[in-house]
Amino acid sequence: MKYLEDVLIAPVISEKSYDRIADSNSYTFFVHPKTDKPQIKKAVEQMFDVNVLRVNTMYRKGKKKRFGYVFGQQSTRKIAIVTLSEGETIEAFGV
Repeated sequence: MKYLEDVLIAPVISEKSYDRIADSNSYTFFVHPKTDKPQIKKAVEQMFDVNVLRVNTMYRKGKKKRFGYVFGQQSTRKIAIVTLSEGETIEAFGV
């Protein structure tokens, strides 16, 4: 990626992601599909000024949906779970 702002698309706001924050200090983001773990780590460290311990990535397959008479599929998204060192937080999540 040319710019670090293009790596992280949006934070994942769900009960499961907030449980991860409370239990293991891990934050969940939607990321660009072509990014790799070192790029994600660098983007989080520079954008939020935190120390990242590890990055886990996975793909969430898009669900098949019906749009009127047409059957389609939502887009597949890449998710990154970023674990921070002890005592550090990201204020964008509001936790």
